[in-house]
Amino acid sequence: MINAIRGMNDILPDEAAKWRFVEDTTRRIFSLYGFSELRPPLMERTELFLRGIGDDTDVVEKQMYTFTDKSGDSVSLRPEATACVLRAVIEHGLLNKDPIVKLYSIGPMFRYERPQKGRYRQFHQINAERLGEDGPLADAETLAMAYDLASSLLGREALLMEVNSLGCKACRPAFKEALQQFLASRQDSLCEDCRRRMHTNPLRVLDCKVPTCKEAVEGAPFIEDHLCDDCRAHYGTVLAGLSTLGVRYEKNPRLVRGLDYYTRTTFEITAAGLGSQNAIVGGGRYDDLLSTLDGPPVGGIGFAFGMERMIMLMGEPRELIEGCFVVAQAEPRVEQEALGVISELRSAGIRAEAAFGKSFKAQMRRADKAGYPICVIMGENEINSSTLSVKVMSGHVPQRTIGRKAVLDEIKSMLVHKGENA
Repeated sequence: MINAIRGMNDILPDEAAKWRFVEDTTRRIFSLYGFSELRPPLMERTELFLRGIGDDTDVVEKQMYTFTDKSGDSVSLRPEATACVLRAVIEHGLLNKDPIVKLYSIGPMFRYERPQKGRYRQFHQINAERLGEDGPLADAETLAMAYDLASSLLGREALLMEVNSLGCKACRPAFKEALQQFLASRQDSLCEDCRRRMHTNPLRVLDCKVPTCKEAVEGAPFIEDHLCDDCRAHYGTVLAGLSTLGVRYEKNPRLVRGLDYYTRTTFEITAAGLGSQNAIVGGGRYDDLLSTLDGPPVGGIGFAFGMERMIMLMGEPRELIEGCFVVAQAEPRVEQEALGVISELRSAGIRAEAAFGKSFKAQMRRADKAGYPICVIMGENEINSSTLSVKVMSGHVPQRTIGRKAVLDEIKSMLVHKGENA
């Protein structure tokens, strides 16, 4: 038997309802903030990620699915979406049409790494990118949008937002120098990767998960102590904006992100129940990334949600189906009549299903398991009297007999009423 590739999972029908719920909730909340959907391709030229993510990141060095295609070009399955979205913005001149661009995307990413709980080789992300606004309140609003989505799916009590500032070109070099001097005195305790990173990208050492490295960076200088006046003011206004928007947060002076392009604001939202890999969303500001990709010198801020982790933390909500299951007596005349009822319901935009040839109990069990709120029951008696029996599956509402011509309007009314009470 041929099995799926390790770390690349099927999303089975009984799980898909959760995925649709997350996607629908995302589209609803992001639209409230004026964001529009973009759907970039799954594969890009490798150069995009080398320039956009950075040569010294683990993503580029170790995790990309890269190969040479038949034309001799090096291409890669996308390991993240920000570079792809910005490439599309530049290529199609979206900032020429509107100086403020707010986009989101939903879809799979690919990284070759050891699969573990909530972390797979094919994984799915919700990405949001806000371009053309440099002010701190744009940052605060973007972080609030991420917080709103996480809260809608998991509840606020399960969440912790951590915020930091990584400074800018003016103030980060002094911090890097101070950090490198500190790390030089601790290099014997660092892993092999971090001994290299301390020379190429010392901030990445602060993000290392190796226990000896985590111990070694205790007492390291804080970047907040090295911020220039502009970055300090920007950071303070972001935090004030979060408070105004009702977002609960904590400052985390050790928070850095795994990608090189972040400047100033950076953040993560973590949730209980995932162990050490507990981040469900992360992101930050990137004022120089567009110009690095040959775009205009415009700043932006964005974030990415890990959908697998989010869905693992969600409960097991039963999918609310706005439709009805038709239970028909296993007689040719009745089933033919039931087929006509089902067609009429579907033509009216109502989801309808049946299980012909099964016993009455088996049909009712299937209706209940599938989550249908209403059953339409048909037998010889109903056909002879031009009626249908309608049963509400939850609560103690008695079964009703309705005239055949009135049943469509009645079911529509019942479904609307149940939706209002959901």
